[in-house]
Amino acid sequence: MRQPILVLFPVLALALPGAARSQQPPQPPAKGEPAKPAPEPKGATTPMSLYTLKTRTLDGKDVDLSQYKGKVTLVVNVASKCGLTPQYEGLEALHSKLKEKGFAVLGFPSNDFGGQEPGTPEQIRAFCTDKYKVDFPMFAKVQTKAGEGQSPVYDLLGKAAGKLPEWNFGKYLVGKDGTVLQFFDSKVKPDSEELRAAIDKALADKPAEKPADKPKK
Repeated sequence: MRQPILVLFPVLALALPGAARSQQPPQPPAKGEPAKPAPEPKGATTPMSLYTLKTRTLDGKDVDLSQYKGKVTLVVNVASKCGLTPQYEGLEALHSKLKEKGFAVLGFPSNDFGGQEPGTPEQIRAFCTDKYKVDFPMFAKVQTKAGEGQSPVYDLLGKAAGKLPEWNFGKYLVGKDGTVLQFFDSKVKPDSEELRAAIDKALADKPAEKPADKPKK
């Protein structure tokens, strides 16, 4: 009598263990064996550029910060009722003296510290113009502090510099390509040698050139 069933059992017995093994989840690396690092996201090492952002002027108009590409800028969180408010005078002098060389001060009013910028856009404009003859660009009031409601401008500045302002008149020096170069504390005055040296160096630096395209074959 033929017994085909008996011939099939060894085949099944050999097949089943392999199938079971193929369904098991991958095992962690043995003790002492380093795990493979996760692949780095594309663009993770690309510097963050301030000049890729858009915001609003003090008058409420949309503005693209790409217009400052190729210039060195000093971004300052300003306030009208602060003990440091007289820095407006030094900031305007700095802007006026260096604007022809490709420099600009960018003022961002903020009420974050001590409630010292409570005014409306019209009141802020009148105060800056009448008392300090401010001619540098002024933008809409922002929240500099981290958390819900933080301005995208200060989110980028804080991450790039590793530091957010702790009081009014914190200063971020931004290079020609929009990269944040340095943060200066509120107590650093606009006419300080340290700040001026950093600005002059940034103005002298040439932006990195893009690599030439390879000729098509």
